[in-house]
Order: sequence, then C-alpha cells, then structure tokens
Amino acid sequence: MSARTLGKAWEQVRLAAAAEGRSLPALALKIVHRGTVFAWRRLRGAPPFTLGNETYRHRIHPFILDNERTVEIPIALREVERRPGARILEVGNVLGAYADFPHVVVDKYERAAGVLNVDIVDYRPDAPFDLILCISTLEHIGWDETPREPGKVLRAVEAMHGMLAPGGELLVTMPLGYNAEVDALLEAGALPFTERRFLRRISRDNRWREAEWFEVRGAKFGSPYACGNAIVVGRIRRPPAGSETSP
Repeated sequence: MSARTLGKAWEQVRLAAAAEGRSLPALALKIVHRGTVFAWRRLRGAPPFTLGNETYRHRIHPFILDNERTVEIPIALREVERRPGARILEVGNVLGAYADFPHVVVDKYERAAGVLNVDIVDYRPDAPFDLILCISTLEHIGWDETPREPGKVLRAVEAMHGMLAPGGELLVTMPLGYNAEVDALLEAGALPFTERRFLRRISRDNRWREAEWFEVRGAKFGSPYACGNAIVVGRIRRPPAGSETSP
C-alpha cells in the first residue's frame, strides 16, 4: 500500500471518528479493526462478480471496505482500460484515489488539484468526450444542494449526453434508496439510459451480485448494511458518426 493511500485512509478514519465524537483510543481501535479487515480480505483474494456478460473482481481497498465502491470502481476502470488514448471526463472526483490516468474532472464542490469546480449543467468543454464516468455522484445533484432543485438530475444526464463524441459512452453508477427522485425516475423508466443493470449487496463482508429491478426496487440506503445496498449501472451510448440509430 502506498504512502499516499495510507495517508488518505488515515484522514478518512480521523474525520469519521471526529464526526462521531470518538476519543483517541477509540480511533486507534477503529484503525486496527479496519487494517485487520483489509489485510484479511487481501489474503482471501477479491471474489468475482458478474454484470451482463462480463466478469469483474471486487476492489479491495482500505477506503471501500463497507460500501458500493467495491463494485463501482472495477466497472469504471474496465471502461478506461478498453479505451486507451480516449478523451475522458469524470463527473465527481472519485477515481483519482484508485487509479492514475489522464482525464478531465468536474466537481462543483470538491477543492483539489486539477479539479474543475463548475456545475456539470453549466460546463462547456472545448471538445466532446469519448467516455464520461459519473460514479456515485448523480444522486447528489440537485438533491444535496440548497435549495433542492427538482429535475436537475435529468438536466445533468442530458448535459453529459450532449458532451459525448460520436461513438462515445456515458457510464453512471449510483445507489438506490438515497435520492427519492432518482428512485422514482428509475421506477418510471424516465432516465434515458440505453442500458441499465443492477447490483445488490448480499453479505456483511461486502459481496455483491447482479439482480433484477424487482429485486432491488425499494432498496434502502444504509440498511441492512452500511451505505448503498443496491446500485444501478446505467449507460448511454452515442451512435458512431453517420449512424441513424437514436440513443
């Protein structure tokens, strides 16, 4: 594990402990526990999971021992790997903690080197993108803003869709049960995904499997397990130049 990863893991634990009002001894115990869990899972090996016709392996990382990133990260990075040299946009500053690859990052709120602090609905890129990734970010747009902006999720999807180059793809992952508007849009089939699939958490040790909509509809965020208990993986593919197929 790199010093950078260790430093970020420590900061995450420290902030969580401070938010919970934990003492230094309690913080030390939390760090030891997380370290033990991480070491055991690394020793055991990353179990596989399938999505559609592809097989992935859960990502084992000290940041994501108990949340949906364990499946979101490998799905997203597979798309990066299959497009060497592509022009890539990430909406929400997530992937930089797990991989280093050239891409543009737009995040309205997070202040970090190389991150463009602009609202995605207002962003105007100089050129279109071959791949756009939005990992556990869309559910916050409009919902976790003050005041709330109903309908902004759809505007954000439309904006990202409009930034795709011919033949480009938008990949969105987000948890169910966090944003009631998103859940309603999924129920109504109103999000304009050309493909959507679902994953459901099935164990305390953060294993996931593919599921159908009827298995995850009504999923709760934070119950029975921490964070997301089901996610949607949605895609929008823009037809290649000259194609008459509509997305």
